[in-house]
Amino acid sequence: MKTKISFLMICMFAAVITLNAQGGGQPRTVEERVKTTMEKLTPLALDKDQTEKTNVVFTDYYTAVQKKRDEMTAGGAQPDRDKMREEVLKLNGERDEKLKKVFTADQFKKFKDEIEATLRPQRGGGGGGGNQ
Repeated sequence: MKTKISFLMICMFAAVITLNAQGGGQPRTVEERVKTTMEKLTPLALDKDQTEKTNVVFTDYYTAVQKKRDEMTAGGAQPDRDKMREEVLKLNGERDEKLKKVFTADQFKKFKDEIEATLRPQRGGGGGGGNQ
């Protein structure tokens, strides 16, 4: 009996860990994304004015990305990946132009070289898609 209960507890524990690792599929809000981004920008040692302006830039950026995503998925349609990528790249360029006005040259270089890549959503590995 103890073995069965122990086995059941282990299975339940594994299930909880697996579900938690998958993230539940809920997209993060604009506010959550901005907060996470601002935390990742701490190595830039932004002053108060830069922090406020950067917060506005990223709030506008994530709001625009969400709006584009909503427009492209309106009515339950699958978005055109190429068109979505093109739109996001355009928004990235606009964001970068605004950040150049806020950051020093060294801060912007560090952002592009070290921090920007960490802002992209991480895709899970595995899956076994493609031609094999």
